[in-house]
Amino acid sequence: MSPSSEINKTMTTKTYQAKPGQVEQKWWLVDGEDQIVGRLASDIAVRLMGKHRPTYTPHVDTGDFVIVVNAEKVKFTGSKWEQKRYTWYTGYTRQRSESAEERLESHPDQILREAVRRMLPKNKLATKMLEKLKIFVGPEHNHQAQNPEKLEGLGQVRQKKRK
Repeated sequence: MSPSSEINKTMTTKTYQAKPGQVEQKWWLVDGEDQIVGRLASDIAVRLMGKHRPTYTPHVDTGDFVIVVNAEKVKFTGSKWEQKRYTWYTGYTRQRSESAEERLESHPDQILREAVRRMLPKNKLATKMLEKLKIFVGPEHNHQAQNPEKLEGLGQVRQKKRK
């Protein structure tokens, strides 16, 4: 055996790929009060996909469940409450549209759900990930039996440390 083949045998590593149902999924509780929508949604999307774990596998749902309370108290920066428009197609000749302010009055949970949905991958796995997002208006939720852990520091501005 040549010395180079011995080196190749010792240096090979295998890539870990999670199997469906192999990863234990946790439940997290997030308070949406005074959180900025985009920053909160990106952190929630990372938890739903499972990218916060070292065992992340793109084609397997390795993410956790996320419960969001006080969804009606989220914030937008600037004047997005008036300027941001949500549009959808109804099947008739014109498109429907409403501002973020109008959506907050009628369906406050849909603001955060739509932001998270757009940050997930565009495939069938994303619908399963989005089902693990539970959004509630007000401080109460009905998932006490799952013993969710409180998740702090989501949606915050991350400062770079200077030397």
